[in-house]
Amino acid sequence: MEDSSKEQALSSGTENHDGSVSSEEPTSAKPHTSHKEPKKQRSFFRELPILIGVALVLSIVLQAFVFRVFLIPSESMEPTLHGCTGCTGDRIVVEKIGYRFGDPEPGDVIVFKGPDSWNTRYTSNRSDNTVKRGLQEVGSWVGLVPPDENDLVKRVIATGGQTVECCDEQGRVMVDGKPLDEPYVKMDFPFTPGVQDCTTAVKSGRCFAPVTVPEGHVWVMGDNRSNSADSRAHVQDELQGTIPLDNVIGQARFIVLPPSRMGSISSPNPQGN
Repeated sequence: MEDSSKEQALSSGTENHDGSVSSEEPTSAKPHTSHKEPKKQRSFFRELPILIGVALVLSIVLQAFVFRVFLIPSESMEPTLHGCTGCTGDRIVVEKIGYRFGDPEPGDVIVFKGPDSWNTRYTSNRSDNTVKRGLQEVGSWVGLVPPDENDLVKRVIATGGQTVECCDEQGRVMVDGKPLDEPYVKMDFPFTPGVQDCTTAVKSGRCFAPVTVPEGHVWVMGDNRSNSADSRAHVQDELQGTIPLDNVIGQARFIVLPPSRMGSISSPNPQGN
């Protein structure tokens, strides 16, 4: 038995004087080394179309579901939003997510698609040239060109179920019989009790009869009350000037351009607590 064990040990190594065995490599054997060729780096110009494609897809997704930048083209929201003649129109970020989980509140500045009766003066911004029109559509998807629709920006004054009218004895808009506190209004029609108000022969331009807002709609007005074709100008239409919530695109949150006007857009609740 002992001789057999030694033979097995000797077959795999060298027996030491103390009977232990240490392995030995044949002197002629050389360690195997593998030579792998370094991977070639992918050319930047080959990756560039992929990066551009990913960026375009992200831009389309973000603008469809998260936010979009709009240009203020008119002065109906002065001085909150610039769009006055001769000035640089503000570019605003409109956030779309919030209204997927709740409805607009009084004081919110919203962007919405104009109902049919609001579009009588709207003209398409698309070219008659088929190629140019196609490029404009692509530019619209990524936010470089305005969409071909009558998008408007106003402030929510009353919501579904509320009754809005003007004016009280001080010339203030009222909702459900209570006057509003509207610090954002800087320009309005003249109102002088007993001289030019809602009871005189020549009424103030502020005055309008009570309108009860249907559920699922909002009543909107521009901050520049003396120069805004808002809900007051459409009380004779099928919706009495109100805007369906389905037409609301989102809430205006920030001014991003020009740099001198960058900042958040205030939305105090005029109805208070």
